[in-house]
Amino acid sequence: MRDKTQLTRLETETVNAAKTRKPLYAARQKIFPKRASGNFRRFKWLVMTITLGIYYLTAWLHWDRGPFAPDQAVLLDLTNRRFYFFFIEIWPQEFFYVAGLLVMAGVGLFLITSAVGRAWCGYACPQTVWVDLFLVVERAIEGDRNARMKLDAGPWTARKLMLRVSKHAIWLVIGAATGGAWIFYFADAPTLVGELFTGTAAPVAYITIAVLTATTYTFGGLMREQVCTYMCPWPRIQAAMLDENSLTVTYNDWRGEPRSRHAKKVQASGQSVGDCVDCNACVAVCPMGIDIRDGQQLECITCALCIDACDGVMDKLGKERGLISYATLSDYNANMMLATAGGSSSINPSLVRTAVGTFCDQVAHFHIRKIFRPRTYVYMGLWSLIGLGLLYSLLTRDRLELNVLHDRNPQFVTLSDGSIRNGYSVKLLNMIPEPRTIVVTMQGLEGADMVVVGDDIPAGRSFAIPVEPDRLKTLKVFVRQPADQIHAPAQTFKFRVEDKASFESNEYAATFNAPEAAK
Repeated sequence: MRDKTQLTRLETETVNAAKTRKPLYAARQKIFPKRASGNFRRFKWLVMTITLGIYYLTAWLHWDRGPFAPDQAVLLDLTNRRFYFFFIEIWPQEFFYVAGLLVMAGVGLFLITSAVGRAWCGYACPQTVWVDLFLVVERAIEGDRNARMKLDAGPWTARKLMLRVSKHAIWLVIGAATGGAWIFYFADAPTLVGELFTGTAAPVAYITIAVLTATTYTFGGLMREQVCTYMCPWPRIQAAMLDENSLTVTYNDWRGEPRSRHAKKVQASGQSVGDCVDCNACVAVCPMGIDIRDGQQLECITCALCIDACDGVMDKLGKERGLISYATLSDYNANMMLATAGGSSSINPSLVRTAVGTFCDQVAHFHIRKIFRPRTYVYMGLWSLIGLGLLYSLLTRDRLELNVLHDRNPQFVTLSDGSIRNGYSVKLLNMIPEPRTIVVTMQGLEGADMVVVGDDIPAGRSFAIPVEPDRLKTLKVFVRQPADQIHAPAQTFKFRVEDKASFESNEYAATFNAPEAAK
């Protein structure tokens, strides 16, 4: 009977090996990752579908804001300096909301990394997502790992040329679609797509598509793992976010070593043997070209495809899954101490198993509560506070704003009847996509009245003015006070604006200047 531990060994070498670092400027060695199958691979398919769907389709979603605002759900309107996100409208002076979201994203990245390692890199990073998409195209055209390696090593034939041209053409189409989807967030998408195909779009649109096409094609198709290894700073930063209770993809050599392809023969000779059969399945599926059995490495993006590959091998051998698994350093160290009799001997897998072959009770296993520790609570609390602060500010912000500028030269004018007049620029900001009638009232400044320059509104202490939707209206207002009512060279009063329909109001404290002799 054939020994089922003698699986076919995949002949592969690590491109990025922990033990033998290559020179920084060494020529790129191609990686041909084998397609994996399992829970983590399915999860990556799900994340890729969701993230690409959001990116490519969000610009085409509609949101009814009425007849005076665009109906594109997400729109960065640079012409009118507005950012629309569904029911939220951000003005330039409110860009701190975007800054707050970026801070939340940074803190969230720290939180995720401290809890589950480089999960962002392995599942949701744009580089990872687009590389996965490009690999789907490559496998569909050229075949899986062995077929691609054979094609790459073979001579140039008509078939090879056709396959390569087809693959790169589709990659370029994906790159163009990526650039095209990006510019749709900056203009009305249906209108812009028509202008693109008729050649009437702005030159910056074509330039942006060309740049993003080139970068997507180069990073996702040609450079791939080199972007993560050499260009991205996060692999060098994320170590500071990890501690002994952070989950990382780990080869559990306390149960896998010493590895052997002929386990039964080794056991028959009385030697200790681990669960690893040295099949190289974990190396073959790795998109970064590393061997996870060498330990934690800078190149590892914790995509967990090696877990799927190893679990499949363990299933065939009838052994427990988890030879490669998400594990914490504290659990790993505890199990290593158990497998080495407290560090006094080399790894002996029999020390972690009972007489019937199951793991003994002393073996440490991961539990979800280990993720919840002071560090993650601090990150979660900070992230939540920032989010709640932004949400409170968003829900309570004024949609009617008032700003007043006093004329500098002259600061006051003495009229023929002896009264004093001051000039002001009154700016009414209507921050909703609906027309409004704003009532402007003067409070304080006894005996004074005001008049709007260039308007037929009679002088008085209050007047109503129409303001267009989503617009700033600037009024030139003269305030006049009789000389006998002036009691000081500088008097404080208020401009008050109010929308009677929505009951929104705002006030601005202004100063009325008069000559010293007036008092």
